[in-house]
Amino acid sequence: MALRINDTAPDFTAETTEGKIRFHEWIGDGYAVLFSHPKDFTPVCTTELGVMAGMADEFAKRNCKIIGISMDPVEDHQKWKADIQSVSGNAVGYPMIGDPDMSVAKLYDMLPAEASGDPANRTPADNQTVRSVFVIGPDKKVKLVLTYPMTTGRNFDEILRAIDSIQLTANHQVSTPANWKHGEDVIIVPAVSDEDAEKRFGSFERVLPYLRRTRQPN
Repeated sequence: MALRINDTAPDFTAETTEGKIRFHEWIGDGYAVLFSHPKDFTPVCTTELGVMAGMADEFAKRNCKIIGISMDPVEDHQKWKADIQSVSGNAVGYPMIGDPDMSVAKLYDMLPAEASGDPANRTPADNQTVRSVFVIGPDKKVKLVLTYPMTTGRNFDEILRAIDSIQLTANHQVSTPANWKHGEDVIIVPAVSDEDAEKRFGSFERVLPYLRRTRQPN
C-alpha cells in the first residue's frame, strides 16, 4: 500500500554516511525531506545530489532537514561524494542512507513495478529506487509525495516552494494558488470566516464568493 498524505511516515533504523539513525528521532521537531535516487555513480543522480548539497542552507532556513537514500551501501555513498562535489562544486553535508536489503525502499514503496531479485545484481533498467520525495512534518505525518521516473532529474526549487506553502498553511490557515511563489498573494481557506479573516489579515479581496485573496502573512 502506497503512503498517502497525512499517513504517519514509517519509522526505521538505518546506517547512513553520518552514522546510524532512528528516523523519527533524527527528524526531531522540524520538517524533513527524504529523497531516493536510483544508483550511485550514475549521471542524473550525481547532478541531483549536488544540487541538494548546494540548497542545504535554504532547507535549513525552513527548519527542514534533508536525507538521501538508495540501495547502494554506505561505503559507496562515501566514495561517490567526491564525484558529486567535482561536478557541482558542492560538498554533500547531509546524510545518505545505505539500503542494500531494500528494507526502507519497500517501507516507502520506492521500487518500480518490475523490481525483483538480488539488489547486488541490479542493472540500470531494473531493481533501483525510483526518484521519490517525501516531505514529513514535525508531527511525523506525510505532507507531500512526489515520484519521478528514473530518467528525469527533479526540480528541487519546487520542493522548496511546496514546503513554503505547507508551512504557511500550518501557521496561518491560508492556501496557495497555481504557480504561486514565496511573497505573492495567498488564498484564505474556507474554514476562516470573513470576520476572522479581517482580524488575521487586516484586509482581503473577494475574487469570487468562494475565493478570497490576501497578502502573504509574515
